[in-house]
Amino acid sequence: MPELPEVETVMRGLAAVLEGQAIARAELRRADLRWPLPPGLAATLTGARVEGFRRRGKYMLMRLEGRPSLLIHLGMSGRMVARRRDAPLLPRLGPQGAASDARGHNQPPDAHEHLVMETEGGWRIGFVDPRRFGHLDLVPREAEDAHPLLAGLGPEPLDPAFDLAALEAALAGRFTPIKAALLDQRTVAGLGNIYVSEALFRAGISPRRLAATIPGARAARLLPAIKSVLAEAIAAGGSSLRDYVRADGELGVFQERFDVYGRAGERCADCPGGRRCGGIARLVQSGRSTFYCPLKQR
Repeated sequence: MPELPEVETVMRGLAAVLEGQAIARAELRRADLRWPLPPGLAATLTGARVEGFRRRGKYMLMRLEGRPSLLIHLGMSGRMVARRRDAPLLPRLGPQGAASDARGHNQPPDAHEHLVMETEGGWRIGFVDPRRFGHLDLVPREAEDAHPLLAGLGPEPLDPAFDLAALEAALAGRFTPIKAALLDQRTVAGLGNIYVSEALFRAGISPRRLAATIPGARAARLLPAIKSVLAEAIAAGGSSLRDYVRADGELGVFQERFDVYGRAGERCADCPGGRRCGGIARLVQSGRSTFYCPLKQR
């Protein structure tokens, strides 16, 4: 599932081409994704002018002038790609994000493209979601934070208000592994499996350690680790492992810089183990793969 850096990257790409643009045509090609889609969605979008965007956790909000905001959740496999209407189609993605047809230019529209928006300025934006775990909804701007998908979210990790005191307060008294606590969107919004593994490695904290033991020196290491890994991932356009692409159709490259995620059995940077090193370990927590260095993370 796209995490905060991927959603932020897509949002910035959409904002670059949509802000100030009027949507000349919107076409909805099915009535539901993960849940039923709101009636009148295409009609609400058609003729609307895009004022701006906002991200909340792993969700995007496209704000429309004088109309409800469009809430966008990419789900497990969703992507939104913007191109000029007169430009050739982009190659489709195959396994692991590779282009399934390097030529790609003459392919018909993707069978899993569920929403199409075309602007008066000549842009075409398609929402593609093969597994249909994403969601689209309409929400009044003044009620955005009360939407059921947003109401329970914790603080934004890149917000200056998410400081050491906020992190310690969120973890105090939590007798669950720190990995699970950070994946809980009520603790902090937008973190997912990849970036929690990477942040814990940078902070030298075992994913097994109970969250209640983190406040203090460990939290002082964890806070900047969370912020730095997210900022670096955004700068790299996110991580493309399967379906994710940026709004311009290009792949993110942060996966090339993973310290531990997906690297089970390999040695980590500045490996301290010598012959004792069994490499990066993998364990399953709450049904999710966790990657960590048993020697460097305590």
